Parts: sequence; structure tokens; C-alpha cells
Amino acid sequence: MLVQKYKDMLSGKSVIRQLSEFAAQRGQEIGYENVFDYSLGNPSVPAPEEFTEVMIRMLKEREPRELHGYSPNPGIAHVRDAVAASLEKRFGIPYRREHIFMASGAAGALAHAFRLVTEPGDEILTFAPFFPEYHPYVDLTGAVLKVVPPDCEAFQINFNRFEEMLTPKVMAVLVNTPNNPSGVVYSEETLQRLGEILREKSAEYGHTIYLISDEPYREIVFDGAEAPCVSRFYNNTIMCYSFSKSLSLPGERIGYVAVHPECDGAEYMVPMCVQISRGTGHNCPPSIIQLAVAQVLDLTSDTSVYETNRSLLYNELTDLGFTCVKPGGTFYIFPRALEEDANVFCKKALKYDLVLVPGDTFGAPGFFRMAYCIDTEKVERSLPALRRFVEEEYKGRD
Repeated sequence: MLVQKYKDMLSGKSVIRQLSEFAAQRGQEIGYENVFDYSLGNPSVPAPEEFTEVMIRMLKEREPRELHGYSPNPGIAHVRDAVAASLEKRFGIPYRREHIFMASGAAGALAHAFRLVTEPGDEILTFAPFFPEYHPYVDLTGAVLKVVPPDCEAFQINFNRFEEMLTPKVMAVLVNTPNNPSGVVYSEETLQRLGEILREKSAEYGHTIYLISDEPYREIVFDGAEAPCVSRFYNNTIMCYSFSKSLSLPGERIGYVAVHPECDGAEYMVPMCVQISRGTGHNCPPSIIQLAVAQVLDLTSDTSVYETNRSLLYNELTDLGFTCVKPGGTFYIFPRALEEDANVFCKKALKYDLVLVPGDTFGAPGFFRMAYCIDTEKVERSLPALRRFVEEEYKGRD
């Protein structure tokens, strides 16, 4: 007999994926270059040339078994050493090999982190707007994801509602900064207050409340800024990272879990991740990709195109009368729609071949997301369509 809960999920397909599929079908009709597809967050810039050179050199010079054989369960030892050294150099936290677990992207890292610190029935809090896949990621562990309503003015943390929802059943808090979908970077003040509250409530409830930090966009930050390191503000932090965005390697599925060295139970967590892998299938990520990223840890793709696209869209949207928090990073922008129902708004946009994602599944009804990881030339060509959409559908609005 087929498992009903997975059959039920067939009717709840990702809105983002549905819109991406629509864009692909529409592209077959009119040419994909004429579809202004802002649906899917798939990096549009190439991996660094150094990464390509490393791959070619290894394929030519190293033994096939080293490149293509199974890696040790927690990851290749010297790769974990390199990751730890890079994190210590950047953030001043003394990570070591025993704190690093190589994972199949950020999704694989999160799959381990949730299972490290929750039992079925425990609660995890996250903050809207949030990545919709957090629901299946958490719910299918048996834990329960609860969402703190958004601070729609700045998309920082709504601390009043957070403290109301932070009950003894909460075992972990999940943050994503820089944030998908808002593009907002949590400030040092936000993270400092978050850490203070978690320390206070952990003491009050008599158990550690862990902070799980989902950080795939950490290196994509604009205006010369840097994203504050979440782990510096709270010792009981489990960092989940992916090279998908920083190195433009989403298809390679490589990332890691980094357990803060002073985290409660830190000495058990990586060995526990090995055991968790036996049940999730997120074990032994590709050896060749581990070896390659270890040699380019301090590099990123040229992500300047994302900042250019951000500025083009933000300036146009605000000029057209949209309310919008200016993104500090990522490749997403999250304006308020021009009518209450963002689903209706986004459906109207399709008539102009503008593929926008309504914000309901992100926990922020009335907003919509644009993933601007596309060529700047295409962004520029989309602006007249955006203006025409607004003028024809919403002209005469107060």
C-alpha cells in the first residue's frame, strides 16, 4: 500500500516549480528569451574559472578511485580541516575537523540539523517570510514547524510575536540570513537580541534551544557590506551552508554542517550526523566535488550582476509605486503587490509574460517574489513589460 502522506503531497506541488514549468512551456511558444521568468532561484553566473581548472587538473592527475570512490561518512578529513580553518579565519571561531560534517547541499545539512536536536512532536520556530520547503523539511521529521508572522516594515524579526511563541516545546529556532525571499540581511542588533532571548529562555525552560542557521546566500551581500556571522551571537548555533550560490554549483549538491565548538553536545553532533545519514540517504557527498571546493573556499563567482539587477528592479518598482524593502543581499526582491491578493496580482502579470511568485507560501500574503538571477539584458527588457502591466491593470488607483 502506498504511503498516504506522500500521495497527499502530490496535490501540494511547489508554486515556484509550477510557475517555472509554466515559463518553460510559454518559452516554447514565444521563445524563452521573451518570457521574463522571475520564478526560480537558479544561479545565472558561471562557477569561478579556478574551480573549473581545479576539476580539470584533478581529472588529469589524480587516481580515479580518489576522485570517484566513496568518501568517509563525515566527509574527507582534509576537506573538513580546510573548511574549519576557513571559518576560523573569517569569523574568529575556533572550528576544527570534529565540528564539520560534509553534506549534500544546504538541504542535506538542514536534514541532519533538525534530527540532531528534535524528537517527533517538538517544535521549531522560523520567521516569515521563509523558504516554503522548510515545511516538508521539518514536518517529515515528525517535528512541527511554526512560523512567526513577519515584520512587514523591515523584514527583521518580529520579536513581540516571537517571544509569545517561544514556549517550552520549542527545541530549535531556524533563521535564514541573507533571506530568501526578502533579500534582507539580519542586522547585528537583531542577532544580538535573538541570542539574548535564546539564552534567557534556555535557562528558564531548563533545556537548550538550538539556533539553526541556514546560510546559502552568506556571500551574496551588496553595497560593500558583509552579513554578520550568526554563530558569533549565540554559542548553541548549528550552521548549515551550501556552495550552491556562492560558487554557482547548485547541481553538485555540496555543503556542510558546522557545529559551534562551544555548542551543548558539540562532541556528539558530527558522529550523530553519520548515524542520521544512514536513515536519510544524505550520506557520502561526491568526493570529487569535496576535493574541488576545498581548493577554492575563499573564492566566489562574480556575483556583481545580482547587485546590478537588484538596483534596476528596486528603482523601477519604487518608481512605479510599489512598497519594497531594499534587498541587502541574495538575488531576490519581495515587494508588496498592488492589490490585496498577490495570487490574483501574479496571475494578471502572466498576461505580460512576467512570471512572479505570490508570497502566500512564504508566509507573507500580499507580497510577491522576483528571483533576479537572470541576465541583466533580460532584466532591462522586462522593465517596459512591468510598466505596461502596472499602467494597464492598475491605472487610476488611488
